[in-house]
Amino acid sequence: MAGDGGLTPAGHQFGCVRSGNGSLMSAHGKTGPGQRVVIAGGGFAGFHAARTLGRLAKGRLDVVLVNPTDYFLYLPLLPEVAAGILDPRSVAAPLATCRGVRHVLGAVTDIDTGGKHLAVRDPDGNRRMVGYDQLVIALGSVNKLLPIPGVADHAHGFRSLAEALYLRDHLLRQIEIADLAEDRAERDARCTFVVVGAGYTGTEVAASGQLLTRIAARRRAGLAGQKLRWMLIDIAPRVMPELDPRLSAIASQVLSARGLEIRTGTSVEHASADGVKLSDGEFVPTSSLIWCVGVRPDPMVARLGLPMQKGRLTVDEYLTVPGHPELHACGDAAAVPDLTRPGSVTAMTAQHAQRQGRLVANNIAASYGLGSGGTRRRPYRHQDLGFVVDLGGLKAAADPLGIRLSGLPAKAVTRGYHLLAMPVNRTRIATGWALDAVFSRQLVQLGLVRSGAVPLTAGTPEHPGPPTTGAPPTPDSTG
Repeated sequence: MAGDGGLTPAGHQFGCVRSGNGSLMSAHGKTGPGQRVVIAGGGFAGFHAARTLGRLAKGRLDVVLVNPTDYFLYLPLLPEVAAGILDPRSVAAPLATCRGVRHVLGAVTDIDTGGKHLAVRDPDGNRRMVGYDQLVIALGSVNKLLPIPGVADHAHGFRSLAEALYLRDHLLRQIEIADLAEDRAERDARCTFVVVGAGYTGTEVAASGQLLTRIAARRRAGLAGQKLRWMLIDIAPRVMPELDPRLSAIASQVLSARGLEIRTGTSVEHASADGVKLSDGEFVPTSSLIWCVGVRPDPMVARLGLPMQKGRLTVDEYLTVPGHPELHACGDAAAVPDLTRPGSVTAMTAQHAQRQGRLVANNIAASYGLGSGGTRRRPYRHQDLGFVVDLGGLKAAADPLGIRLSGLPAKAVTRGYHLLAMPVNRTRIATGWALDAVFSRQLVQLGLVRSGAVPLTAGTPEHPGPPTTGAPPTPDSTG
């Protein structure tokens, strides 16, 4: 497919730029169904856009998906990977399941909207140019960083498989080292875990992580009677402020009953190797600072020189960039008008991203007369189906279709929702849940990801950082 310079069925060429000898994967001059649609990003929006468009096009469009990994990561189940409940592969959907779609493995490093091509860097550092007739920008989001001294050096995020695997090993490692520690202060510090950010991710990470460390500590005779201190910190006035206040209260009650300390209206002032200082003046000795403050749109969108709104690319209700009918954007990278609340934009959630991805695919297909809807485009209008929050064990909070649930009923709805939303691996996931309910948790460090491999400020396979070496790709020829 890519890198061999051969012609594709649509007559386009993939070019790999090496030492000044490169070529352009061109899409110019094509008309009709042979046109190329490139989707930049394989998250919730990009994956579902590619999957839908590939199905609708039936080979009549050249659909190309550019993504730095060969899988779509189902982020909501990542806390269960960190807790050792699910195999990492079960929450990763292979992009090969998108039939009728060609995958270009690499990170987008530049987009030339005037020349209609984008630059891609593959994992080996090679560059290639990818031309397009229509482009879907679905680059997603990255960790939100705050200018707090020490955080970038001592905290770890939670948005990738690598970070989840690292966190699992780290939690087990702290328990194992604490078991051997003769100094009481060191043992207490290693048994203290601070999660910053009490949104969906932070709350679920704290809930599942606390249960994991409890299981691990029970198997260590030297930690008998040792307190495991978990703290959930957020500047907001309550846990998960985006939820209905009553559901937020349920989550707070469940976590508090387990002994988890919830500090709302509190932030971190600085972090060090010895611990963190909070805005209320308390210094918390700890070796574990988990950063779940939130996300921001991929910085790439700000470099496009297109109109922005709240840091996101401005689009109309059809998910098209005004004045650029060949450009579309969806998911966290796009400020999509919320037609149910005039004057506002949709939130950065997986629900919105998934549905926007499907809609942009349908609208592009309609522009070519493909699909069952003819040539009519549809605006994005979405009614929330509700929210689900897994609180670990048999606990959860949910409000499907506005019906508030907690406990075991909410847990059943939460897991049912995730199974339905997961495009593949449903049997593997359900089997993982069943095995965890029947057998004891396997607590071993895998040692696959070390701390230096997942610094908070650097890129991950799912969210690669900007290139640091090599000359920019320069197309020598046009295929």
